[in-house]
Amino acid sequence: MILASRSQIKKARRVVVKVGSSVLMKKSGGFSPVVFKNLARQIDALVRSGKEVVLVSSGAIAAGMQKLKIKKRPQLIRKKQALAALGQTALMHEYEKVFGRLKRKVAQVLLTREDLDDRRRFLNARQAISELLRLKAVPIINENDTVAVEEIQVGDNDNLSALVTNLVEADLLILLTDIDGVYTADPWLNKTARRVPIISNIDKTVHGFAGNTRAAKSTGGMITKLEAAEKAARFGVATVIAKGHGKNILKSILDGKDCGTFVQPKGRK
Repeated sequence: MILASRSQIKKARRVVVKVGSSVLMKKSGGFSPVVFKNLARQIDALVRSGKEVVLVSSGAIAAGMQKLKIKKRPQLIRKKQALAALGQTALMHEYEKVFGRLKRKVAQVLLTREDLDDRRRFLNARQAISELLRLKAVPIINENDTVAVEEIQVGDNDNLSALVTNLVEADLLILLTDIDGVYTADPWLNKTARRVPIISNIDKTVHGFAGNTRAAKSTGGMITKLEAAEKAARFGVATVIAKGHGKNILKSILDGKDCGTFVQPKGRK
């Protein structure tokens, strides 16, 4: 199924939703209970409507930083590994809590690049996630930062989510961030910046729109979101980049409404 336009998004059956630390964390630090509750409610509603949803969630390292009261994200891999180990349990506890209130089961799936590069491991992961979806559970995927060294890292969850669309044979990728789509310039700095509703081809001009993140506890920014959308497009999967704080943003996207930035797929799925 190729979703070449917003109007076709309604046909999406299996959706990968990626949510970043900038959405999940409060500006003052710590998880935002309101955001978690809202995200769980929306995903649960989609599953009840017949959709299958795979959630790729950042937040483990940010949660570890919060536990240790660290303000700036470290660069050394061993430090990030330790923070991920500290924060992953807190992240899953938060998801267990909000989905549990809705009687919805969640499952933790931690992946490295090796799991996606090796054919046998790739197929094993696909089968496990497919079974979770059959059971109406919500797989929550994160990179296995605690064991992933530089050589086997995907590096960020935006690009991981694009690879997951291929892993689970998804119809649509939704990247939830703290800004409502791709802009012609940084809207925080340039008041004349305009949202780009549709991108048919991610070229040098589009890459020129992107900037790095300002959030001390997150990685990537719009640059990695465009990289992820480009990967998904090559897999024949459409991407929507949108603001994750909206009360019904997932429903609006899947209803084909003009929100965020819609990146068209290329070629056959």
